[in-house]
Amino acid sequence: MDISGGWERTARGAMLLGDDGGLKPTIFAEMSALATETGAINLGQGFPDEDGPPEVLEAARRAISEGHNQYPPGLGVPVLREAIADHQERFYGLKTDPDREVLVTAGATEALAATILALVDDGDEVVTFEPFYDSYAAIIALARGVHRTAGLRAPDFQPDHDELRRVVTDRTRLILINNPHNPTGSVLRRETLELVVELAHQHDAIIVTDEVYEHLTFGIEHIPLATLAGARERTVTISSGGKTFNTTGWKVGWLTAPNGLLQTILAVKQFLTYVNAAPFQPAIAVGLGLPDEYFHHIARELELKRDVLSSGLRTAGFGVSESQGSYFVIADAAPLGFPDAAALCRQLPQLAGVVAVPVSAFVTDEHKGDYASLVRFAFCKRVDVLERASAQLARLGR
Repeated sequence: MDISGGWERTARGAMLLGDDGGLKPTIFAEMSALATETGAINLGQGFPDEDGPPEVLEAARRAISEGHNQYPPGLGVPVLREAIADHQERFYGLKTDPDREVLVTAGATEALAATILALVDDGDEVVTFEPFYDSYAAIIALARGVHRTAGLRAPDFQPDHDELRRVVTDRTRLILINNPHNPTGSVLRRETLELVVELAHQHDAIIVTDEVYEHLTFGIEHIPLATLAGARERTVTISSGGKTFNTTGWKVGWLTAPNGLLQTILAVKQFLTYVNAAPFQPAIAVGLGLPDEYFHHIARELELKRDVLSSGLRTAGFGVSESQGSYFVIADAAPLGFPDAAALCRQLPQLAGVVAVPVSAFVTDEHKGDYASLVRFAFCKRVDVLERASAQLARLGR
């Protein structure tokens, strides 16, 4: 049986194939490899260059020493599931059953993959905002779903409600949102979240909300969608410990959902990684129990880093959108005479010793022109690194 044609259709739909027909790396892999090759400062891939809280790191070492090195339970270790449930109530007032409504995953990416593969059938439509984190399109295509988008456009990167109403239809199976948003750094307003809930009810869709940057907002309240009236019974909420505790390499994520949805997702997840990160799960539980001041501090510290890089980008001549959350800031290279950000990003290591990612990597081919000159920079680095990168980027305006 020849399955190559089916795979090719799926892969091309997910932007996985290069011009030669071979599988291509993600934009993050490509740009990180370029940073390694050239020695440039990597402001492309969103990972911190500082370790997380000592209590969390020590908890992982202790778990390894105590022998927590074999397969954990399929749902995740109880102490982490309980910590996730406590976190949801402590910060958002959401009462969650740790034994029936919490599933630990190999990062948020696996939670997304298991959810989409479990809930989307051939031809079902999945609506996302655009730009979108690149794995969304890939997973939707692997599920043989149809990807529909509503645009987020500069400078504030908020959606047009009329467009969203047109895009969500009775064919929509999932409405997938990312809030705070990667790559734009925007935070969705309450009225937009309420519209998502309204449309999900109107068209009998399920909401999937990726909230991995939930604690990284700057002077703006994060509103978990599941807290809105009428949302919880049809919402899968996804988050992870990597961004909050500077442990992106541990790949400890989770989802919370009504038990019926969770069991459907678990049926798929068990055939992906099965389980993961046995000694890191109790360590993330320790992190989730840290005092409120820790969570306030990480947001304040990241806001300072945002301001350092944003100021440096403006000085270099970029147009800069204000980031409201996440690790990322969007800069427009057009004022510097670079209308093609993808071409600029491949030259940037030689021009300025810095690596960044073009926003066109996060959009469909149809809309690349709308974002052609925009660049995403990550500011989750040490302040001295951001200052050095800013000084080097200033070369572009000379």
